[in-house]
Amino acid sequence: MEKALYLPTENSTTLFAVIGNPWALLGIWLVLINLVTFLVFGLDKWKARRKVRNETIRRVPEKTLFLLFVLGGSIGALLGMRIFHHKTRKWYFRFGIPLLLILQGAALCCFAAFAAGLFAPTTA
Repeated sequence: MEKALYLPTENSTTLFAVIGNPWALLGIWLVLINLVTFLVFGLDKWKARRKVRNETIRRVPEKTLFLLFVLGGSIGALLGMRIFHHKTRKWYFRFGIPLLLILQGAALCCFAAFAAGLFAPTTA
């Protein structure tokens, strides 16, 4: 039995290019996770302000904020910290987010160099 091969039609070439390209998927993931992280930082700051008046409001756990910026939302977390002035006193957020952003950028550069063949073994 032959497998059906999906070939893009003229209307779906853009979608096929995005799904077939891992760099495009990575770009979409990073945009989405950073947007979500930024919004969650804003939501937590909003809840922190309201908690002063209403004790029943539950805040976003710090573990969730950590998970979001470890999964690639470092830029969104850094922007959320700066814009909302949220979690700026805690040292592990103040130094951890920029450090993780640098590490994620270095990892992305290494993966890009590897994909471009810069680490390919040379034969003499």
